[in-house]
Amino acid sequence: MTYRPQTIQIFLPNGDPRGIRVAEITTRIVQAIDIPRSRLDEFLAMRESEQLSLYLLIGERDDGSGNQVYIGQSGDMRKRLLAHNNEKDFWQRVLVLTTRTQSLTSTHVLFLENLFIQEAKKAGRYVTENYNEGMKSYTPLPLVADCQEIFETVRTLVTSLGYPLFEPIAQPALAESPNEVLYCKRSGSSARGTYTDEGFVVFKDSVGKAEIGRSFRDHSFARLRDELLQHGKISLIGGTLVFKEDVLFTSPSGASAVVCGTTHNGWLDWKNAEGTTLHELKRPKVAPKSVFEEDALHR
Repeated sequence: MTYRPQTIQIFLPNGDPRGIRVAEITTRIVQAIDIPRSRLDEFLAMRESEQLSLYLLIGERDDGSGNQVYIGQSGDMRKRLLAHNNEKDFWQRVLVLTTRTQSLTSTHVLFLENLFIQEAKKAGRYVTENYNEGMKSYTPLPLVADCQEIFETVRTLVTSLGYPLFEPIAQPALAESPNEVLYCKRSGSSARGTYTDEGFVVFKDSVGKAEIGRSFRDHSFARLRDELLQHGKISLIGGTLVFKEDVLFTSPSGASAVVCGTTHNGWLDWKNAEGTTLHELKRPKVAPKSVFEEDALHR
């Protein structure tokens, strides 16, 4: 995905940054309204609760293994959200996705509901609570184009609000750049990954060490390793540790510790194909020249 500069405006109806937040890109009509469950009554008193909209119920899985989402749409948001408040326990916040011009039609929301579910499952960050992918119906090509544009706006807004529901864990483009693909080959491991804005991602099918060091057993990274095994993100197969999916770690050291079964400095363990460490790649000793400095050099 190609990104470009954009301006996002966030309005706080009650002035509380922990309360209801209304986000929009200033040049577009789409709004994302982020509502804590405890403030649901405040939203139901807002005009936006009367509009045909899509919504995302967001919370944590009961076993603590990650986030989950329920994606829906309704022309009667008050009735629908009150029902979910009584019937669904998992969610802590709801994002209502609508437009300032009330221009969404039933065709729009049915198409977008299906698209949201597919894209959320493809990204794999949140477990989707939907048992099906929504109702599929014929959508004229002009409306499909509208929906694609709405989706890209929604994607930007919900990610900016802190819910990267539609964002893949590792951008595919990173894997195509030789310097961005890093390797950890200590302790008999053969793991591949990349350093991202959110942390370090170890790629699916990476191989690590099955045994762990005695001094590592009580370490927090060992507990993280056990959790990943328990939730099936990594597995012990034929005496080796195998990553069953891309796994995001908050630090390079956490990634290398899980791979190698002992504590290491991930900034030194992870290297590109030429042997350059992550430390050397991402911690330059000299700051790059600013735009103003570059301009001054050419005057």
